[in-house]
Amino acid sequence: MKLDADLQSIQEVRNALEAAKKAQAALEELSQREVDEIVREMAEAAAKESLRLAELAVEETGYGKVADKQRKNLFAAQDVYAAIKDMPTVGVIRRDDEKKVWEIAQPVGIVAGIIPSTNPTSTTIFKSLIAVKARNAIVFSPHPAAARCTREAANVVAAAAERAGAPRGLIHCITQQALAATQELMSHKWTDVI
Repeated sequence: MKLDADLQSIQEVRNALEAAKKAQAALEELSQREVDEIVREMAEAAAKESLRLAELAVEETGYGKVADKQRKNLFAAQDVYAAIKDMPTVGVIRRDDEKKVWEIAQPVGIVAGIIPSTNPTSTTIFKSLIAVKARNAIVFSPHPAAARCTREAANVVAAAAERAGAPRGLIHCITQQALAATQELMSHKWTDVI
């Protein structure tokens, strides 16, 4: 019996969202130091793999030059990381005692990351970093012409996050390319922001 590809892709999204929901709840309980260590490890792994990911992106999509793609990967892994690394994202992040206002960081939940074919690996890197820094899970839907390199970039940062203590399932990338999958990801009740 042949299974319906659209239905399989929808189920994959639902499975990814279920895992992401559990992982995000666990991530939400971590300290600022723990979150920062996870994000640092992710950035370092992405920088280390920047050339390989650039080569994959150019090979798969046919867009751009490897050197330019590597620079974009390094920008995401190093410059974006440098811009966010010291930002507080856990607990009280700002206090104004005069106005009696406290700002408390609260994660959104699950992010749907829609990835283009033009800069798939650098986009996956920076979206992963900012999502996890803010204690969110992320599920990627790659452009069909950039599915393999997007998955590999997501795998690189996900593995680094887990090595640093992140809960398993925090970063996902859809493997079955179907419009139905992307639509399910964007419209599912557990997707909190696109």
